[in-house]
Order: sequence, then structure tokens, then C-alpha cells
Amino acid sequence: MADYCLKWRTHQNVQKFRGRFMSMRQRGFSLIEVLIATAISSLLLVSASRFLPGLQRAVLLQSGQREREEEVWQRLFALGKHLQRAGYCAGNCQGQGLVIGREGSCVIVRWDATSNGNWDNTASENDSTGFRLEAGALEMLRGATSCEGKGWEKLTEPDKLVILHFMVRKVEHAGFAPELNIELTASRKGEQREPYQALYEVTGYNL
Repeated sequence: MADYCLKWRTHQNVQKFRGRFMSMRQRGFSLIEVLIATAISSLLLVSASRFLPGLQRAVLLQSGQREREEEVWQRLFALGKHLQRAGYCAGNCQGQGLVIGREGSCVIVRWDATSNGNWDNTASENDSTGFRLEAGALEMLRGATSCEGKGWEKLTEPDKLVILHFMVRKVEHAGFAPELNIELTASRKGEQREPYQALYEVTGYNL
């Protein structure tokens, strides 16, 4: 009999606990809890709306800076290849393989592209290429004989990327091939940050 009473009481307690638990689940959130949750959500949304524009601006600036640096190095690598070939000749070429003018802001490169032993200067085969800084743009001219004149092709667009400084230096080392230093400074149009400066060094093995 005692065991039966104990089991009955235990069963009653379990039933009461289940009833209270189900009542709590069915009751849900109170009005105060809902208001508090709404207020916290509103504060989070306001903070995010203030933070996101600044984050977007920072991402755009960083993206623009990376594009600027990539374009600068793309031009430097291309120019460096020309300078490394300067003076190459498979025979007896007449003239200078490298001419630096305008105090370094213009360079004319000659090399025997067809390995025929001459630096050709015809319209179809011309082994001379010039590079210069002109009105904020880096320009190139196939068949250039001087740093002046018209017909130069823009390698960069001043409306997007402004070239502020371009210079080629030839550094002589006794007993060794000369070193050619290319300096390039550029800034995106309308950008308030410091201009990007880059230096690329190659060796003029054929000079």
C-alpha cells in the first residue's frame, strides 16, 4: 500500500511539472520582452546603417588603390622588357641602342627584333620604339626618332590615371652591364591620397 501511494504521488508531481512546462511554452513572450527585443533590434539596425557607408567607401578606396598599383606595375614590366632588349643586334647595327632625352622623361629603344643584323626603320619593320611622359599620360611611338612630334599613342588615360612622374636612369658599373632604373609616380584622378610611387630596375645586357 505504501508503495502504491508513493508511485501515485510521484505520478502527480510529474503531471504538475508537465502542466507548468506546457503552460510556459504556450504562454510565449510577454509584451515587455517583445518591446525590449524590438528596441535592441532597432539599435543594431541604426548602428549598421551608420557603419556600412563608411565600410563601403573604405572598400572602394582600397579597390581603386589596388587597381592603380596593378596598372602602374603592368606599365613598368612592359617598359622593362623593352629596355632589357635595348641594343641587341645579330650583326652590325649602326646607331645607339638606347637614347634618353628630356632629362629622363623620354627614352628611345632600338633592338634587332628580326635578328637580321640591322635596326630596320621601314614602315613595316621598325626596330625603334619611343616612350615619353606627355600631359599626364605615358605615351609610346613605334619608329620614334626623337622625343618630339605627334602621332604618339597613349598607354594610360589621364581621365582615370594621371602619370605625375616618369624617369629612366642609366647607372654604369665598371666591368658590368649598366643598370636601368625606371621611376613611375601615378595618382587616380580626383583621389586625395598620396600618389603611388614605384621603382623597377633591369639590366641592359646589350648596352
